[in-house]
Amino acid sequence: MYNWPFPISLTMIHMSFCATLAFLLIKVFKVVEPVSMSRELYLSSVVPIGALYSLSLWLSNSAYIYLSVSFIQMLKALMPVAVYSIGVLFKKEGFKTDTMANMLSISLGVAIAAYGEAKFDTWGVMLQLGAVAFEATRLVMIQILLTSKGITLNPITSLYYVAPCCFVFLLVPWIFVELPVLKETSSFHFDFVIFGTNSLCAFALNLAVFLLVGKTSALTMNVAGVVKDWLLIAFSWSVIKDTVTPINLFGYGLAFLGVAYYNHSKLQALKAKEAQKKAAQADEEGGRLLEERESEGTDKKSESQN
Repeated sequence: MYNWPFPISLTMIHMSFCATLAFLLIKVFKVVEPVSMSRELYLSSVVPIGALYSLSLWLSNSAYIYLSVSFIQMLKALMPVAVYSIGVLFKKEGFKTDTMANMLSISLGVAIAAYGEAKFDTWGVMLQLGAVAFEATRLVMIQILLTSKGITLNPITSLYYVAPCCFVFLLVPWIFVELPVLKETSSFHFDFVIFGTNSLCAFALNLAVFLLVGKTSALTMNVAGVVKDWLLIAFSWSVIKDTVTPINLFGYGLAFLGVAYYNHSKLQALKAKEAQKKAAQADEEGGRLLEERESEGTDKKSESQN
């Protein structure tokens, strides 16, 4: 709508803005505590994640040139399918027949939504599916490279560490793909209001996630995500005037039910795991108290004998 089809440039503006604000919040205002990280760990763990993140953002933002906002949101419903499949491939998830059946139902729903898309573009779909694949790989790699080592990054510290290397990775394709075109576009003038507010929204999203996760539960996060998905589709149809067909909605509805069931199953498994952990801690505490009482009884018995 703004007639500025340069997704790499836009993503680089976002990354530089978010990295600057994250630096100020952590180093200057000290609102968020930094994570201690060695240079070796940064190079071996954060840099690969930054590379995957840059590819995901590049392809995802590029897809908006070819596809409607509503249809992109429907394609993003494939994220659990990609995360689960890559998790099984890297042996971070166990293969379960019922989970795979659920993944197939989500895929079927997205396929129906794609069939009913009025402005279907093959290249745009390939870009968005590539973005989903890279993002899913990034999420699995976070588990392998960071979480398994006991390192947890919230959205602010994640931007602090990941955004700078993401900017560097994007710089390479930008020099060859977009810089020559931008040089020829002499009529373009950088609008600080448009790009400033746009970048502020990108950072505000990460800040909102940080505050939401800190104040509420994972269930609230999932419910908020569902509301966001439907609001985006409604916004795309009513404001941007994208075409949303009944087949679109039917297919996405089917995929949505599959995603909701998958999220519910994951939350139930997480609650069961936490309950087992608390029970184990309670047993350990009870055993320790029993040992202390037995020890006290032995000491009193020895004193009486003396």
